[in-house]
Amino acid sequence: MNKYILASSVSLLTIAAFSNANAQSNARSGEQATRVDEIIVTAQRREQASQDVGVSLSVIGGEQLDEKGISVVNDLENAVPNMEVDSQFGGGQPQFRIRGIGAREYSSNNASTVGIYVDEVAHPYTVTTQGAMFDIARLEVLRGPQGTLYGRNTTGGAVNIITNAPTADFQAGFNAEYGTFDRYKVEGYVSGQIAPTLLGRLAAVTEQGGAWQYHRDTGEKLGDLNKTAIRGRLTWDVSETVTADLSATYSIDKSDGRGFRLLGPYTVADGSVTYPKDTAWRITGWGISPQLAAKAGVSTNAKPFRDNDGFDINARIRADLGWADLTSITAYQTFSRSEFNDWDSTPFHESNVLFYNDIDVFAQELRLSSNGDGPFNWMVGAHYADESIDGGFYTEFRGNPNLIDTAYDQSVSAFGIFTHNSYQVNERLNLIAGLRWETEERTLKSGGTYVAPNPPPPPVTYDTDLNEVSGRLGLEYKVTDDALFYASVARGVKSGGFTTYNATSATPFKPEIVIAYEAGLKSDLFDRRLRLNGALFYYDYKDQQVQGLEYDRDTGRLGKITNVPKSHIMGGEIELTWVPMDGLTISQNIGYKTGEYDEYNAIDGPATDAANPVDGPWDNIITNDRSGERLAFPKMNYGGAISYDWEMSGWELRAETNYNYRDELYSLSSSSIIEPFWLWNSNFSVSPAGANWRAGLWVRNMFNTYYEETRNGFNSSSRPTTSPSQGRTYGVRLSMDF
Repeated sequence: MNKYILASSVSLLTIAAFSNANAQSNARSGEQATRVDEIIVTAQRREQASQDVGVSLSVIGGEQLDEKGISVVNDLENAVPNMEVDSQFGGGQPQFRIRGIGAREYSSNNASTVGIYVDEVAHPYTVTTQGAMFDIARLEVLRGPQGTLYGRNTTGGAVNIITNAPTADFQAGFNAEYGTFDRYKVEGYVSGQIAPTLLGRLAAVTEQGGAWQYHRDTGEKLGDLNKTAIRGRLTWDVSETVTADLSATYSIDKSDGRGFRLLGPYTVADGSVTYPKDTAWRITGWGISPQLAAKAGVSTNAKPFRDNDGFDINARIRADLGWADLTSITAYQTFSRSEFNDWDSTPFHESNVLFYNDIDVFAQELRLSSNGDGPFNWMVGAHYADESIDGGFYTEFRGNPNLIDTAYDQSVSAFGIFTHNSYQVNERLNLIAGLRWETEERTLKSGGTYVAPNPPPPPVTYDTDLNEVSGRLGLEYKVTDDALFYASVARGVKSGGFTTYNATSATPFKPEIVIAYEAGLKSDLFDRRLRLNGALFYYDYKDQQVQGLEYDRDTGRLGKITNVPKSHIMGGEIELTWVPMDGLTISQNIGYKTGEYDEYNAIDGPATDAANPVDGPWDNIITNDRSGERLAFPKMNYGGAISYDWEMSGWELRAETNYNYRDELYSLSSSSIIEPFWLWNSNFSVSPAGANWRAGLWVRNMFNTYYEETRNGFNSSSRPTTSPSQGRTYGVRLSMDF
């Protein structure tokens, strides 16, 4: 750790050496940073300064994404305290966790504990969020249960992605970067007036190349990106009181998948080959069988891949009724997924998986909100969603030459009504009350798992429903004109669902409920040179959804999502932004959390296996009391950034470094613990004073830190593999605005 502290000190001293320069630029606008910026957010469905919103909230501007290395929403974990995002078994199915609340599973059919919204439209299935991020105005990350303001109910929090809106004046520009392993990204936009009452914006991005892994036997490369997306937005002033915003996005992802490394010697099932433990960082292996290749529609020399495409279209209509504002959001999403992963990391077909899904989501939301200047602000709304997700996965297991299929069809119908209200008691005290009622029906049809060439079994229908009330009570108190204290208690609910891993585990698991207690302080100090925000929380968790086990009498051990009756999580965050002198900005954040099971009798897999015949039946189920056991998430993360803008000899220059430390990812199994790590990124850019272009250099993972996304015991804990993250990369960047 000492070398990182030393590097941070050197960075500060280097930047301080330029303190006599007249700083006149920032990353994109060329304006000098003299105070902490006021940030306008829509986290509460209306425009407010972020410091006036009594919730724990992190905001990242669109112009910061490249500097922080955020290319997909998953990368937010390196910029936001108490947030983690990983893809179970290294696939394209991300799982989001905020303040320790979140799932770990690789199926696509269950709702996320963290709501993901793009321009107010919910993406209930996180596999649809993995496209390129482009033309972004800002990202807002809210911590804590959501439901009284948003279309869907969540227990962990929400991520709001706000894209750039059409402009009245003509604007155009592009941003291009090229780097290590021939990776390049080009993003561009054009925006302006089309007709007297019609504005438009068209933006597109493509990301290509970057293969950084290689096959241990053949040397073939793996890891090329192949992502392209385009978005069109229209803003139409239908009348003086009605405005319609139309948006459509098409994305396609034909990138390579992530390769795995062997964490120990691996002997294949027939004993013919023993692979030694992988020691090289970039080494991996793969192979696809003829039968699985035929199902995927690819050749037998195919690499791990993604073949996904999605189309989203929505209309947001706002009408000023005089006495209130009416907002209607109508949205439709369709997404197709085909993804091949090789989890055994060898040319042998001992743990290969082909995921396939077709997702369709229709949603309609209506909101009516006050628009007056009185002390009482209110909002009422209703949200309806109709969803279908059909799919499953083909698998090949060690010692089984036949293809195994687990298919399902799921439908979801959800309806909720919600209200969010605030009352300004006096110039300092504001009271908040919100309430939500939601009903939901989930239906899964599946015959379970079958082995070719046997015919698929007849489907069985499983049902689960939700009828729950959630809400929030809170207060906001202006301690001074520049300091806000807030406190709240909230009840959040996440839907139940189905485990779609195998034959008999599809019986539903229950919804989870969180009672969240939170208090925080937001402050701007020293003439807005210093911003210091902090929050403390305690979560009382009921029926927490976790990965567990069950036993079928005839087939034995099965993985299944189960419910923990009682658990708790507590912790806090501190975020600081400081402008000690003109042009120099220092930001810091730290998050800490800890939690444990309070009541949990779990099935003991090894003991149950030992208590029953090897080939079944499995009648004796052994459990153990895991109450008091630590919850499996990193306890702490720490991050920050240092940037300096200055002018010298007619040139505007910017230097920036950002960093993040993540604690170990705890697991009861020592072989599954992911070690703590530091990540550092650096950027330097230059532009002629007043010019419309800027050129720069960038380095990501500057100290070439080895770290892992996930560890995989899918093919037995005696043959573990891991999905490593990429090492140091560097490159150049050019941006231009017209």
